[in-house]
Amino acid sequence: MLRKYEIGAFILRILLGFTFFIHGLAKFQDGIENTVGFFESIGLPGFSAYVVAGIELIGGIALILGIGTRVISVLLALIMIGAIFKVKLAGGFLGNGQMAGFELDLALLAISAYLALTNRSAFALDNVIFQSKRDNQLEG
Repeated sequence: MLRKYEIGAFILRILLGFTFFIHGLAKFQDGIENTVGFFESIGLPGFSAYVVAGIELIGGIALILGIGTRVISVLLALIMIGAIFKVKLAGGFLGNGQMAGFELDLALLAISAYLALTNRSAFALDNVIFQSKRDNQLEG
């Protein structure tokens, strides 16, 4: 029987996965070179744009499927911390008319942290994988 928190974690996992998948996909579709240039303009190494976009794209898919949820959530939380402190903090919580604020980044950070800390999410492949490992340990 599903518990309410498992259904809540499922909803958050799908939302977070879809959001980051779309952001990662956009970075590649819009020309990753643009993202590389932006990263370099704020003092980050250009290759980190590929790392971030890859984590967002592949991590988004993994979250939707429920694979490696805790690890992916930690990586996404770190990306959000970097985005808040390196880019968005100067614009304030709601933005300053020239750039967006960090309210969305903070919400995504909170969701990532929750998923990294929570025990289970409904309809996740992790549940199937770890259940079979537990079953094998019990049998052996």
